[in-house]
Amino acid sequence: MSYDENQPPTRPHRTGRGNLAIAIAALVPTALAGWLVWKAMNGPEDNEPPKALPTPSKQTTAGKPGPAPSPSPSASSPAASSTSLPPKGSASGPLAGKVVVVDPGHNPGNFRHTSEINELVDIGTNRKECDTTGTATNDGYTEAAFTFDVSQRLRTLLEKQGATVEFTHTNDRPFGPCVDERARIGNKAEADAVVSVHADGSGVGNRGFHVILPALVKGGAADTAKIVAPSRDLGERIAGKFVRATGSAPSNYLGGGTGLDVREDLGGLNLSTVPKVFIECGNMRDPKDAALLKSSSWRQKAAQGIADGIGSYLQR
Repeated sequence: MSYDENQPPTRPHRTGRGNLAIAIAALVPTALAGWLVWKAMNGPEDNEPPKALPTPSKQTTAGKPGPAPSPSPSASSPAASSTSLPPKGSASGPLAGKVVVVDPGHNPGNFRHTSEINELVDIGTNRKECDTTGTATNDGYTEAAFTFDVSQRLRTLLEKQGATVEFTHTNDRPFGPCVDERARIGNKAEADAVVSVHADGSGVGNRGFHVILPALVKGGAADTAKIVAPSRDLGERIAGKFVRATGSAPSNYLGGGTGLDVREDLGGLNLSTVPKVFIECGNMRDPKDAALLKSSSWRQKAAQGIADGIGSYLQR
């Protein structure tokens, strides 16, 4: 997510905060182990660079321009297929009866509808843009394509365990949905867990994943008091499982090595009434992270890590 709705606050990042002490102690040993595994790897098993795109004007997290999103993937690609949701209560498995909402970050059509996605919406504490285009790798693999591919894989894994999975969108609309609508979809579903899938657009050398947790926010339509604790539990479990599944290390530029970052400026979290987190799976603007994000086999591992974390949370 390299856009205003998901940019970290401009204030210096605070490390060593008390409310992350437990997370640091629990996650750093595992993260280091995962890091050694990752360092032993020779890179992704397969690399799938898409066609390069024209250089756009979209700003990344680091304030540098990044490629504009491409059109939606073809129907033959893994990221473009869509399957019907099973009737609720019809499945069996360890997650039977649980509802998970998966929120694929951005929409491949957003860049064609800049005026619409720039319209301000109410996020409770203030007003922000409906959505943005997202970021992309240097050779044009878009965040929207990445998030939808991983989300499809994640749905398959969760449904195999009996969960009912709903999407906020399936690339079937010209743009959006806006961040406030994304939150309402999870709320209306009375989801047991909501995960918004993203990839970051920070500077070269900034590597690793991080999970974004809701801060305690109350103002206007926003009141996260009831979801802060369960969302943290969900996020910590996803972070731990993501390390194990992918071998990737927690972010080296956010979260003080924990892979966790608390945010109070995201409408998708502020307006949620059910446990919800965002995951930034890696940095699309760093060549080494980008190589992983473009690997089909690595994306499957990423989906597995997220699914394992959700499953751990729902079966706690």
